[in-house]
Amino acid sequence: MTKIGFVGLGQMGKHMALNLLKSGAEMTVCATRRSSLALFEKRGIRATTDLSEVAQSEIVFLSLPNGDVVRDVLLGEQSLTGFGSSVRVVVDTSTIAHARAVELAEELEARGIELVDAPVSGMEARAADGTLTAMCGGKRSTFERVRPYLACIASKILYMGPSGSGQLTKLINQLLFDINAAALAEILPMSVKLGLDPEQVGEVVNSGTGRSYASEFFIPRILDDSFSEGYSMANAYKDLVSAAEIGSRRCIPMPVLNAATATYQMALLRGHGNGDKGSMIRLFEELLDVRYRHPQAPEEHAISLTAPPAVQ
Repeated sequence: MTKIGFVGLGQMGKHMALNLLKSGAEMTVCATRRSSLALFEKRGIRATTDLSEVAQSEIVFLSLPNGDVVRDVLLGEQSLTGFGSSVRVVVDTSTIAHARAVELAEELEARGIELVDAPVSGMEARAADGTLTAMCGGKRSTFERVRPYLACIASKILYMGPSGSGQLTKLINQLLFDINAAALAEILPMSVKLGLDPEQVGEVVNSGTGRSYASEFFIPRILDDSFSEGYSMANAYKDLVSAAEIGSRRCIPMPVLNAATATYQMALLRGHGNGDKGSMIRLFEELLDVRYRHPQAPEEHAISLTAPPAVQ
């Protein structure tokens, strides 16, 4: 029986790990916080905070917050690939920079380990349902080997090409989403400033040509004064940094994305980094002195100031 490990049991990872149990493989899960392990211990799944225990697995899945953490887990002093490791394939479902994914694939290959970068798209509900979209990069033969396991967590699985291709594809999707979210933040407060009803404007947008996944997801939540159901802006900012790096290296002009990036930066500087991308609207609400909310929505939550994310 194949031994599988899973590292990172956060908002998305815990659901993916639970769905991987469908594979019937012997499984070990790992997280830094013991509280994250209780759900698995109750099911009789081997759960640990020690990476060396996961290193006895042949295939290891990762769901981690950023590229620095991924690198540390894979190649740090107390890593999965240290002395005595049985790991032969790593499937990284985290979202990290394209260049970092290529770099890690090369370093792992030198140690006899194959990397499949397989970032996923979809909110927490789709992670729970096992209906995510997985975009994969790496050797085709390795992808085919892990595809049956990916089928436990994703209903759409796409092989995009060599190492880093999965991350690059995820980035393309995220950037389009980011631009849509920034546009909503800028335009919706204007409608209120000019005397239109926010609920009716939302109905028109989400039933008309202006609709997008971003509008369908964020407008109802903004109207309810809810800004914590999506990925936080502070964490999402790394996608914009990655795009800026690619554009600079390849001399690719992206004026619309650059404008959206400026909106993110202003919102982060104003302390809205803890909120999801919908909370960018607060920046323009402050500028125009309006609120795009249901009449019965509570007063504005207190802003929890956060420092802008450091560029790695």
